[in-house]
Amino acid sequence: MPSFPHSAYSRTVLVPAYEDSARYLFEPMLASHEAHALMLAEAGIISQENAAAILRAVAQIRAESVENMGYVPGIEDLFFRVEGRIIELAGADFGGNLQLARSRNDLGHALARMAFRHMLLGLDADLLDLRRAVQKLAHEHIDTIMPGYTHTQPAQPVTFAHYLAGVLTALGKDQARIQAAYANMNESPLGAAALTGTGFPIDRARVALLLGFDTVIASTQHCIGAGDHLTDSAAAIQSLAIQLSRITHDLLVRATKETNALRIDDSFIQISSIMPQKRNPVVLEHLRARLSRTLGYAQTVVLLCHSIPYGDTQDIEDEIMPPLVAAIAAMRECITLYTSVFATLTLNKEHLRAQAAQGFTTATELADSLVRETGLPFRLAHKVAATMVRNAVADGLPSDQLTLERLQAAAQTAVGYTLDFSEAQFTRALDAQHFVAVRNGLGGVAPTATSAVLDATAQVLAVDEHWLESAQNRLAAADAMRRSAAAQMLA
Repeated sequence: MPSFPHSAYSRTVLVPAYEDSARYLFEPMLASHEAHALMLAEAGIISQENAAAILRAVAQIRAESVENMGYVPGIEDLFFRVEGRIIELAGADFGGNLQLARSRNDLGHALARMAFRHMLLGLDADLLDLRRAVQKLAHEHIDTIMPGYTHTQPAQPVTFAHYLAGVLTALGKDQARIQAAYANMNESPLGAAALTGTGFPIDRARVALLLGFDTVIASTQHCIGAGDHLTDSAAAIQSLAIQLSRITHDLLVRATKETNALRIDDSFIQISSIMPQKRNPVVLEHLRARLSRTLGYAQTVVLLCHSIPYGDTQDIEDEIMPPLVAAIAAMRECITLYTSVFATLTLNKEHLRAQAAQGFTTATELADSLVRETGLPFRLAHKVAATMVRNAVADGLPSDQLTLERLQAAAQTAVGYTLDFSEAQFTRALDAQHFVAVRNGLGGVAPTATSAVLDATAQVLAVDEHWLESAQNRLAAADAMRRSAAAQMLA
């Protein structure tokens, strides 16, 4: 019988897991060793001399770097590799106490949380950059009138800023989801040991403070069995990917030659090998595909957490790290591309303005004007406008050839009499700019209303920028506190 590890197990499981640990968990592991040794000494569980020996060993391993901690067959993982080196440097009597009142279980979950929290902060920072780019573009197009769509058909005149205000609102909600995922991720499981805690008088809050965790998970069962911090992160990424995919759809449609609404910058355009006229906005196709890839990675995280024991299991340890790392990395790549696309995007303003009133998109305002000017109930006013549009379509007339005479004929058909409605009132009611201007209530499409929404999204953006800065500062402060405490003990 072959001895542990079997070559196939080593090649397919242990080596990839070891490489992931070396890449993402090495520094969190050393920091956790420092914090644990400091706490054990402060609690009187081990001597200061013992703690100092461990701290010196950790410092030596950090100086040697992870490159000198390669995989060794027969040593199961990075934890045992590092622990063996600590015992070698500090001596068996001192180094052997490092794992006192601690297990690979609570340590492993803590290290993953420490690694993923930094990845989530990186994702958070990238999304802020995208929102800044969209915010800037929206302010440039407060007065850019264009067709708005429902069910992929022309519906009513809008402005590009109004559309982007919706995008900014959605992205702000996704930013909040990422921050909530970070808050769930940044909770300390340390002190749970294998599952049930420990009989030693440890200070779990002290370790959490030294490592930058915002709080301690009280339930030692949940410390080891938790998966919601992983699925929360995956869910936040899925939500953002879905939102961006819908925006991608809109951009692709509006970049077509037929729509001719916007222009993707030449730096993102590829040509055809045979058709000289082609201008392919392939960056949006790559983004669409990469968002699908991102969704796949994130869904893998969810499925790995499905129907597994609520306790210690590899499903939510080594096995879940690759797909969640990949989901975050893929999303960050997508956001970086989107930021550049929005920063270089241009619009065909005059063409959009001409299109805005085509397709009878101002018929709603005509009905509204009939209510205001003639006193008709809205349902009857809607019937009159709908009759006029239906007759025009039947006669093959475009929206810019509607006349007051046609409106009066429709009124005679729909309500049995003509209306006290002037040529000027009729012309104004069908004007796209008038349609936009009068919709000036909260969240409306009017420039003043849209500007107010953009002011609000800018305020949310500022709050989110402050949140990121505070989170980064708390981690940096904890790192400085731990290093200072270690230096004092060594002194």
